[in-house]
Amino acid sequence: MSNLSRWEQGHHGYGARFAQLLKDGVDITGEARLADALLPRNSRVLDAGCGMGRIAAALEEAGHDAYGVDLDADLLAQAGRTYPALPVAQVRLEDVSPDSLAAQEFPTSYDLIVCVGNVLTFLAEEAERPALSALRTVVTPEGRLLAGFHQDGGSGRRSYPAEEFIADAEASGWQLESRFATYDLRPEPGEDMFFVGIFRAV
Repeated sequence: MSNLSRWEQGHHGYGARFAQLLKDGVDITGEARLADALLPRNSRVLDAGCGMGRIAAALEEAGHDAYGVDLDADLLAQAGRTYPALPVAQVRLEDVSPDSLAAQEFPTSYDLIVCVGNVLTFLAEEAERPALSALRTVVTPEGRLLAGFHQDGGSGRRSYPAEEFIADAEASGWQLESRFATYDLRPEPGEDMFFVGIFRAV
């Protein structure tokens, strides 16, 4: 088992691609609209695997208190340039904890954790349950997790069937509430498609 995440083992062009989409005026915040719908105003959100900060920044604009963590220093630097007021920090998902967040002067509990954009399919081998368990330690008692990823692998990602992910999440302190195929809540159709899940902490 490699200690490196799948993300660290490949070169993905993510930052440049989303910078261009943003410049072109393309809608890149659909995940944030669903996250916003799950929350009352002024909620606290952790964007886990925030990348260049697009979702956390959109949630800040919607009136929430949003923070981002990611393992990629280059993407965090891009977040700092693109959204200078957004608080971001370099923390691996498996290392998220009240202590690790407090060390970054971040809050230690959140109403919602957003983990989208295929983040969960780029984790290191066998790191899924440790990461999900770590995220569970920093939600409020009624906190939720919004997760989304392609199930079919490719481009350096692992194949992660929805049922396997749900089992991992439920073994890590989360209970599935709803599942969909898209962030605009279309029904979830099959293994080879996108999965969106809303989980509650238990």
